[in-house]
Amino acid sequence: MDASDLVTRDRAVVWHPYASVRDQAPLFAVASAAGVRLTLTDGRELLDGMSSWWAAIHGYRHPVLDQAARDQLDRMSHVMFGGLTHEPAVALAELLVRVTPPGLERVFFCDSGSVAVEVAIKMALQYQAGRGRPGRTRLLTIRRGYHGDTSGAMSVCDPDTGMHHLFTGLLARHLFAPAPAPGFGEPVTDDDLADVERLLAAHEGEIAAVVLEPVVQGAGAMRFYAPGWLARVRELCDRHRVLLVADEIATGFGRTGELFGCDHAGITPDIMCVGKAMTGGYLTMGATLCTAEVADGVCASEAGAFMHGPTFMANPLAAAISRASVELLLASPWRERVRAVHDALAAGLAPAADLPGVADVRTLGAIGVIETHRPVDMAVIQPLLVELGVWVRPFGRLVYAMPPFVMEPADVATLTAAMVDAVAATTG
Repeated sequence: MDASDLVTRDRAVVWHPYASVRDQAPLFAVASAAGVRLTLTDGRELLDGMSSWWAAIHGYRHPVLDQAARDQLDRMSHVMFGGLTHEPAVALAELLVRVTPPGLERVFFCDSGSVAVEVAIKMALQYQAGRGRPGRTRLLTIRRGYHGDTSGAMSVCDPDTGMHHLFTGLLARHLFAPAPAPGFGEPVTDDDLADVERLLAAHEGEIAAVVLEPVVQGAGAMRFYAPGWLARVRELCDRHRVLLVADEIATGFGRTGELFGCDHAGITPDIMCVGKAMTGGYLTMGATLCTAEVADGVCASEAGAFMHGPTFMANPLAAAISRASVELLLASPWRERVRAVHDALAAGLAPAADLPGVADVRTLGAIGVIETHRPVDMAVIQPLLVELGVWVRPFGRLVYAMPPFVMEPADVATLTAAMVDAVAATTG
């Protein structure tokens, strides 16, 4: 396979995410992937520091997940979910109810993480209407957040510093509180919740739900905040009869050191969105879970049913692999593995704190972040990282890694050394 030919063919017909067709942004052709490594078509091997956008927590070509795919293909790859059901979907739903925070009892399957957020928003609005509060159609969220690229999800991403400010005129106008001030592990005071409480009180009859990423703000900022702040928001939502929607798409299934971000705070949201790592990176799939109260309220609305139904909802192939992925995670020493990745990330990234171009270095679970003072030049830093033998996809002022949980400490050390060297070489 000729790498230059594949890239040339790609540039003629393909449009990549967050990319222009008018420039020649760096592009690398992958021939195969196994374990924690990507093999390029020119033969180079790269340590994968991204878990394919945080999904491939077990690495690539895992025999258990490969076998789950083969077994399901021998039965059926897909069947519509309207009026039909099947073992992979039911078994996965039972598993998700068992492992998520207590009280989440209903599972609505989706095509992706963004769609899971769309579903959560629609659930919240239908619930409020079903409980006799049809005027509650707005959402409250926090700045620096990111929830996906579809229109409803974009409407609760940061409207100014996020990736979607160009679409402001298209999107529903919601309410934004400041991002949580206390960092992870720091104490929380009444003043830290004052803006959230003020907005909930001022818009008492308008707000249907609070939507946020628990403990870790992902693609919007890579910020880690205090679990106590999240616990206090849960209390405020109860007081104001507002639902709490937890977007666990990035944080779910062990990434932060707990199985879910909400577990750090010991709370159950009314609605939870999951995706990414659920399938181990094999296929696209998401799910939106809710309490029995939310499900009953939705079905008490005028429609009498939840008004959403994706074509590929509960795809049997994705469901079978997802069940295998979650069971594989739970059967593994995942806490110890995540802790080992964390310790290696923290040790390896620590030297970056002394670089003049670096504003902050932080780690939580299997997440490591170098934040620079100025945006990185992707055309320069991306090829350099590849030359150094790693795959890391920086954005804005963030050079970060979310490696597979199975990456050994020695490989994490190689990964972090490359990140530090690349930042040192490309920032002032």
